[in-house]
Amino acid sequence: MSNFNIAVVAGDGIGPEVMEQNINVLNKIGQKFGHSFKYESVLGGGCAIDAYGEPLPQHTIDVCKASDSVLLGAVGGWKWDTLPGDKRPERALLGLRGALGLFANLRPATLHEALKDACPLKPEFVENGVDIMVVRELTGGMYFGEKGRKQTDMGEAAYDVEQYSVKEVERITRTAFEIARKRKKHLTNVDKQNVLESSRLWRSTVLEVAKDYPDVELDHLYVDNASMQLIMRPSTFDVIVTGNIFGDILSDEASQLTGSIGMLPSASLGEGSLGMYEPVHGSAPDIAGKNLANPIATILSGAMMLKYSFGLQEEAKTIEDAVAKVLNAGYRTGDIMSEGMKKLGCKEMAEAILAEI
Repeated sequence: MSNFNIAVVAGDGIGPEVMEQNINVLNKIGQKFGHSFKYESVLGGGCAIDAYGEPLPQHTIDVCKASDSVLLGAVGGWKWDTLPGDKRPERALLGLRGALGLFANLRPATLHEALKDACPLKPEFVENGVDIMVVRELTGGMYFGEKGRKQTDMGEAAYDVEQYSVKEVERITRTAFEIARKRKKHLTNVDKQNVLESSRLWRSTVLEVAKDYPDVELDHLYVDNASMQLIMRPSTFDVIVTGNIFGDILSDEASQLTGSIGMLPSASLGEGSLGMYEPVHGSAPDIAGKNLANPIATILSGAMMLKYSFGLQEEAKTIEDAVAKVLNAGYRTGDIMSEGMKKLGCKEMAEAILAEI
């Protein structure tokens, strides 16, 4: 029996209820495959502000660092919208990424066969399916670069510096190559090297790292072209690697191909096996506690944890297959409901997935 210690930051809004269903699914996997998952719940986000006056208490950081992995539900909500930026619930997410040294954000965008009608593209654009992994650099670029304001002869000006080092590009590129090696062996690098000096360093570093992965096909797209090709030929993408700001935009674009943001998991990884796994959707305070939330993104985030932090490939696939079977059987939560399907609540959807496991 394998034993794993998991820090649980359920967070705000629908976070606790989708997290509860995720834990139920993980426990079923533990029973089926002979693993033991031990959970320690800690506060982060708005609930931590209410309890401690800050979004990310040191105790939460300490527990997460000592765990084998971290599960995050959702943070934020209208209740805390008037707080200053450095005191908002979202600081918990950014703070945990920094404290845990998580530099690679993995955002899969998979269009399930049963949800093809929910895709906004013409059917011929997705007839070969959509299964994309966006690997976004998480701790560099202009989001974290020098920023400020100054006076010019045109009035006040503001600036944000885009900067990347060779080491930063190397580690995210190796992460992307390793993931591509386990998928379809196709990696697309996205940059803007025809204009930006930072992208020229990015491109040359990617090409150097590529020498260690001769079995993976590598191609390059400028970010503006990549944004168009994601719409025109999404089926031709496998893994995309790119910087922070480009990845932020492209991963959201890719997510819209899947039919609902409630279906999308994500992972944030660092140098070791410790990672943080969370759904892409927000806290949705308007439906919190009403058994209306879609738990699938959080459940699939748990599957990503099994795959990337614990190396449990079969266990992860068991969850993914169970989700696909439930969707193929016509079960839907409200966000993905369509005519002729069977509508379920948050708890009932998780129970249907449990039954398939």
